[in-house]
Order: sequence, then C-alpha cells, then structure tokens
Amino acid sequence: MAVDMQATAPTPGTDDQIPLTGDHHPKANFWTLTLGSVGVVYGDIGTSPLYALKESVTAASAGREATPEIVIGVLSLMIWALIIVVTLKYVVLLLRADNNGEGGTLTLMALAQKAIGQQTTRIAVLGMIGAALFYGDAMLTPAISVLSAIEGVKLATPVLDPYVVPITLVIIVLLFAAQSRGTATVGALFGPITLVWFIVLAWLGVVNIQQAPQVLAAVNPLLGLSFLLHHGLIGFAVLGAVFLTVTGAEALYADLGHFGRRPIQTAWLALVFPALVLNYLGQGALLIGRPDALENPFYLMAPEWALIPMILLAAAATIIASQAVITGAYSLTQQAIQLGLLPRMEIRHTSEAQSGQIYMPRINWIIMAGVLALVIMFRSSSALAAAYGIAVSGTMVVTALMAFVVMRRLWKWSSVTAALVIAPFLAIDAIFLASNSMKIHEGGYIPLTIGLAVMIIMMTWRRGSALLFERTRRTEVPLSVLVESLARKERPRIEGTAVYLTGDPQYAPTALLHSLKHYKALHQRNVIVSVNTLNVPRVPPEQRVHAEQIGENFMLVRIEYGFYDTPQVARALATCRKLPWKFDIMSTSFFLSRRLLKIAERPMMPRWQDRLFILLSATAERAVEFYHIPTDRSVELGTQISI
Repeated sequence: MAVDMQATAPTPGTDDQIPLTGDHHPKANFWTLTLGSVGVVYGDIGTSPLYALKESVTAASAGREATPEIVIGVLSLMIWALIIVVTLKYVVLLLRADNNGEGGTLTLMALAQKAIGQQTTRIAVLGMIGAALFYGDAMLTPAISVLSAIEGVKLATPVLDPYVVPITLVIIVLLFAAQSRGTATVGALFGPITLVWFIVLAWLGVVNIQQAPQVLAAVNPLLGLSFLLHHGLIGFAVLGAVFLTVTGAEALYADLGHFGRRPIQTAWLALVFPALVLNYLGQGALLIGRPDALENPFYLMAPEWALIPMILLAAAATIIASQAVITGAYSLTQQAIQLGLLPRMEIRHTSEAQSGQIYMPRINWIIMAGVLALVIMFRSSSALAAAYGIAVSGTMVVTALMAFVVMRRLWKWSSVTAALVIAPFLAIDAIFLASNSMKIHEGGYIPLTIGLAVMIIMMTWRRGSALLFERTRRTEVPLSVLVESLARKERPRIEGTAVYLTGDPQYAPTALLHSLKHYKALHQRNVIVSVNTLNVPRVPPEQRVHAEQIGENFMLVRIEYGFYDTPQVARALATCRKLPWKFDIMSTSFFLSRRLLKIAERPMMPRWQDRLFILLSATAERAVEFYHIPTDRSVELGTQISI
C-alpha cells in the first residue's frame, strides 16, 4: 500500500498486543467474555422481538384478523430462521472461518484473497458490497430500535403519541454526542443490562405461553412450509418480515476477535436463542387469545404494572444495540482504510487500556445525520421495517459466497462438499434477499442508495489510487540506482537521520528526490521506510520491522501491519536501536511527500470520478497524523500530479 498516496487506518491493536489463547480470544475469564458477548454481540438481534413478530403477522394477515394458523405458521418460520441462519450458518459454521481469530465481512474478504493467493477483483468487489451494505444497516439499526422502544409510551398514555419522534431524536443525538467520550464506562454495563433483558424476554414468554400452549406446535417446521405453500405471493412477501428475526446475526461473526468462538457460541445456545424463542412463542400465544394485541404484542405481553419499567429497559437495550452497530461501523471503516478501500480518516483512541476503543468523528456525524433523517422521514418502526432487511440479507449472500471460496481453497474441501454445505444457506439467504427486494419501493431503496454511494466511493478510491501509483511510477528512479549514484558523487552532509516514507521500496521516495533537488545535501544517515498492510488482522511487534543496509548511508526498513493494527512509524523505528544505527527521535527528521492532484487533459477515469477522487484525497487525513509521526520532526514536500 502506498504510504505517501493513500493510507492505512488505525484499527484495534497497537504494539502492545493482547495475548491470545488457542481459541483466538484474549486471556480472560470465560464467563466474563460470555457475559460481554451477550451485551455487544447480541444487542441487535436481542431487540428484534420489539417489532419482528408484529410486522410478520401483520404482513401475513394482509389486513384481516390474525388466525391461530397464521400466527403459528409465521412463528414456525421465525424459529427455523433462527435455527438455520443463525445457529447453523453463523454459530456452527462461519465462526470457524477466522483470520487469526478475527471475523467480519472485510476479514473474510482478506481470508478469501489469502486462500486464492492473490488480490482478485471479484473477491474485492464482494467485500466492498458487503461493507457498503453494512453502512445502511448501521443507520437503520439505531433508527428502528430506538423508535420501536419509545413507541411503547403510547400504550402508557396516548397523550405522549406526538412526542415519540422528538424523544427518539433527542436520544439519538445524545447517543452520538457521547461517542467521543469512549464506551469504557457504558460498555461495562452492556453485559449485565442485556442479560437482564434476555431473562425478562424469557419470563414474559413463559408466562404468556401458559395462556395458549398450542402455540408450541410452531417448533414443527412443516407448519411453516405449509404456510408458505398455501399463501402464495403473500407467504413469499412475509419472508421479508420474518427476516427481521435474524438481523444482527452478522455481529456474531464480526465480533469473533473480541470474545472468541466458545463464549459467543455458549451465550447463544445457553441464553440468547432460548430467550428469543420463548418470547416469540409468548407473543404468539398472546395473539391467539387476543388478536387485537397485534397493535404492539411485545409490550402488551407485560403486566400493566410492568409497562413503564419495560419501556425503560427496552430503551436501554436499544441504545446498547445502537452502540454496538456504531462501534462496528468504526471498526469496519478502519479495516477498509487499511485495505485501501477508503482514504485516511481521523481516529481517536478513547482508552489507554483498550486499543480497540476508538472514535471516528467523520463517520460518527455522517451516521448520526443518516439516522436522524430516517426517523424524520419514516416516523414509525413499522415504516422503517420495510427498509431494514435488504441490507442485511444482501450482506449474508456476500458472506456465503466468500465462505465457499474459503472452504474450497483454504480448508481444502472438495468442490462438491463445499457446495453441498453452503448451497442450502446461500439459497435461503437469496430467498430472503428476493423477498426483501419486493419492499424496495416502500423504503428498501434507502439502504441500497447508501450502499451504492459507499460502493462508488470505495471503487473510485481503489481505482484512483492504483492509477496514481502507475502515473508516479513513470517518473520515479530505482532506489538502487540512486544509492549508487549518490555514493559516486560527494554531497554536503547534514548531521542526524532523515526518514523518507515510500509506497514502493524498489523506487526512491518522491520526498528524497525533492529534498536533493532543493537542499543539494544529504543527511549522514538516511532511512527509507515502506509501510505494508498484510491480509492478516495483526502482526506481532517482534515480527513487524525488517531492516537492511543498502549503502554506506542508506538503510531500507519495511514495517508490516495487519488491518487491525495501528500504524505507528516512530514507535516501530525505535526497535531499530538493536541494529548498528541508533534511532534518536531528537536527531531525526521525517520527510513526506504531499501531492496536489488535478485533472489531466486526458483523464484516466471519467471526469466525475476524477473529481470525486481528488475530493477524497483532499479530505484525507495527513500522513503525519495517520502514521503517528511527531509533527515537530516532520517536513512535507509538495508536488503536483495530473490524473
């Protein structure tokens, strides 16, 4: 990755790495990790009972009264969606597809590329699609979750109905405004609060199931299939609403590196899955006895005295779910920048103890603006539900396709075996995607538009960076040739060490050539630094720096990071003290090239794309801040390039 033309973003992980266990998760108490996963991993899927059954039964009844057959048929589809999509696909299968313990869409992309052995456009495009759709999900999740929780106040007193949207907007603004303070304090409460939430879900379910025990028949998958066969197009459309049951499943895989496989699996099988199933069955039992409860079956399950506490608990749970997806957006953006899909952006670390706790101002305010706009546009969770599923179902299809590559190439499964395993999951994901596509005109266009915009940005940045690299290569001088030339011709020497960053260690850095041109002198010691991002989450500090002397006054240093690591050039160079050259920051100057781009007479991309790339380059964070180089020891030399 070119150091002085595009960037790699700070991501969780610094030189002080957390030791890992054989299960690829930090050494910590197993039950502490399990409790933590309950709060972070399952916050999103745990708030689905607020709206999933209501929207599914509403779609199935098509304006008529919900009969017991409809309720049980829909429940059967929801329960088996949880079993097949979440339990079998994610908990059992995909949690095994880890890249040095890490998971997620872009991590799987890197793993698939590593399995193939080269960078392929098709895999990169799949990764970009999955990442782009996630941003739509990141905006929809806080909007629908918080709105659905606050809607419960209408049941407490209809007088508050006009204030549902304003209250939701205030909570969302406060949530995003608090991000800059970090999530360490609030994060410690995530697990216990969400644990209470799931216990209450199970309790409400058990209490209501007793009123109509025939609802337990929904565990029979044949009833769900029968519903689909006898309801034709309506049954197919209902699948889009049923899919709301499994939104948040991608978090299982994305947070693999934070908690490890076994804690996530244990939390799902021992607590989350049983609590969700019991609550859905309880809502179904309520609807069988009281079809009019379809207005809001979740809150109407609770005793009258518990309504206000339930609203408060639901609000806390939805804030936690929103916090988890916001943090996920930060993490995904970091990975995208490290992998060369987005320009550099400012990243602030909000915790000295935990490197993964970060804050990205630009991403934070963009997502907040999107969430507020969605709440104002749709004004109810039911209206937002139509827009919610398409982004997540699209991401699941992408995940299944890349998982096939990993099974075939990395796990060395035969094509037949890999196809037989992944085909059922891919077929179900595709059916859910097709069903959700029927709601594009009702709001599904929102996440698609967001995803398309992000895709255009990613593809423009990736293509523009490659073209810029090719353009600058034509004017560059091989490093070996320059070193030999300088050795033959004596130049004035400047005391100290000069560090030059380059994107390609085979060629002389642009900053070095400009320095020689302007100053007509050379430092006593000159270090050529190349920063490279590998297709692994992290690189251990002891394996990060590789140095070799290439001349009397020159040393070539290659620094390697994973896409979860935070690039810190000055700290990495400090390890060179073990070599003959001593690294002293007070006698070292860092030279970087700063490029001013303009559109060429014959642009290499369409003019609109050239303008977008130039805009992205202009708004990218300076390399000095991004690579944590001391600003008082750095010198930037500008050059103009036409693309």
